[in-house]
Amino acid sequence: MSKDIRLSLFAGLLIGLGAYGFLALGGIPGAVIFAFGLVGVVLAGANLYTGKAGVLTDIGALALIWLFNVLACILVGLVVFSIGGEPQERAQAVVDGRLAQGPWRSFLRAVMCGVIIDLSVWLYRKSKSLIPILFGVPLFIVCGFYHSIADVVYLVAAWKWSPAILWFYPIIVIGNYVGCNVRRVLIPERIFT
Repeated sequence: MSKDIRLSLFAGLLIGLGAYGFLALGGIPGAVIFAFGLVGVVLAGANLYTGKAGVLTDIGALALIWLFNVLACILVGLVVFSIGGEPQERAQAVVDGRLAQGPWRSFLRAVMCGVIIDLSVWLYRKSKSLIPILFGVPLFIVCGFYHSIADVVYLVAAWKWSPAILWFYPIIVIGNYVGCNVRRVLIPERIFT
């Protein structure tokens, strides 16, 4: 297994564990504990779709990162489903709420998540401070924005399949990509070098 695949699986595992923590605790404490995932990703140098979508121009490589992130989150989602209890019930509530939003609102929520995650990772890279991540992750969660990798945990844990998922999930992936590229369009790197 190549290093890139391992780093992508590891990033998915980290985000999956953060999502599980959010489901286990709920509310603001759950949103704060979710930051474990992105903190782990940046400290380990792991490959996260939303961490790379604003900087990686090779769409094929980005698609592979997404795929292996998703595979790891499917496994975490299966664990949540298998254990059951309150985390699994919260996953069902999360999925119900997301599917009720419709395509346009879901897209906007995904774009805004992408903006926050990209800025959090970018500011971490600029400052080597974890503060942007420790505030950025809870920010996107309390605002109700959608993260395409974490949402895999919720979808699998809820084990609630609907035709709406066929439009919902691709919209979230695309919305995250768009959001992750807003900074790159508005603030070229050369301004800061």
